[in-house]
Amino acid sequence: MINADARKVMAAINKRFGDSVVVVGEDIRGDLISRITTGSTTFDYVLGGGFPANQWNELIGEPSHGKTAIALKTIAANQAINPEFTTVWVAAEQWVPEYAEMCGVDTSRVIVVETNIMEEAYDAVIAFAESKSVDAIVIDSLPALVPGPEDEKTMDEMTVGRGALLTNKFFRKAGAAMKRSLVENERPILGIIINQWRMKIGVMHGDPRTTPGGVGKDYAYFTRSEVKRDEWIESGSGNNKVRVGQRLKIRVTKNKTAPPQQVAYVDFYFQDFSIYEAGDYDTSKEVAAMAIVKGIVDRRGGWIYYGERKWQGQEALVNSIREEVDLFEELRKAVLDASNVPVSGEGNTNE
Repeated sequence: MINADARKVMAAINKRFGDSVVVVGEDIRGDLISRITTGSTTFDYVLGGGFPANQWNELIGEPSHGKTAIALKTIAANQAINPEFTTVWVAAEQWVPEYAEMCGVDTSRVIVVETNIMEEAYDAVIAFAESKSVDAIVIDSLPALVPGPEDEKTMDEMTVGRGALLTNKFFRKAGAAMKRSLVENERPILGIIINQWRMKIGVMHGDPRTTPGGVGKDYAYFTRSEVKRDEWIESGSGNNKVRVGQRLKIRVTKNKTAPPQQVAYVDFYFQDFSIYEAGDYDTSKEVAAMAIVKGIVDRRGGWIYYGERKWQGQEALVNSIREEVDLFEELRKAVLDASNVPVSGEGNTNE
């Protein structure tokens, strides 16, 4: 119980700085850090139920390893849940509507800010975040942003550290813009920043990799996930073999609301293959694998049992999940419930 003197101090602070600046812990709304689905069951699981809302999340990796695809699939999954879901996409690199549509994105609900000038991009992001009028902001990508003074100078003029200084200032200001009321029901927002690995010069011991934007930005992220191609998915044989997709390995290296260093595997198709269309995840394969890992189904030797049903081998289970929507939804929910994780998508509507 908070004593009377402490409540007087709380009232004085709230009068000076605004209502609900200081509140009692038990009065804080439970959905302040709600979950926003990634569109992948395994990635949702290792994040703790999806991306945390009202926070910044980083996707890191090598070029062409699936970072943009994951961001687009996240947008598409949430558009499917909420018809009012609106995204701001800062296209420091080229925005490709055909690729976004292939991933299932309704581009009529995406606001594209096409600039690679760092100050312009950061000001636009802060303005949208403060307005509480959009549901997600994606910066694609941080290394493509150029500080204004650097853009204006010739190639032989130096602008060392300008980008890191601006980026750190942005995160300090954007942190306040992303905040939502502790007690009032305000529209949540998702922040995703796509980044790439760079190599430090002269490092002989330890990890030589770093990311553009300075070290300070890393403290602003609620989650950091490393995206890496695990293997190609190929069709055909011999000279007719073609690559139709890739298996992505996603390691969550930082997570403030769930155990870090957990790994998700996601099959992503960029060409039509079998029952899959370009832009699809193999969600049935994810659910089957997680059901086995979490003990939702009972694997004994080469057989898998679930209730009164049984399958010979994991592939047979996957095929049943693909064909039966009810079985898919039942097992997917059971996988997330196994660790008291909310079903992804709950708590991210505007109602």
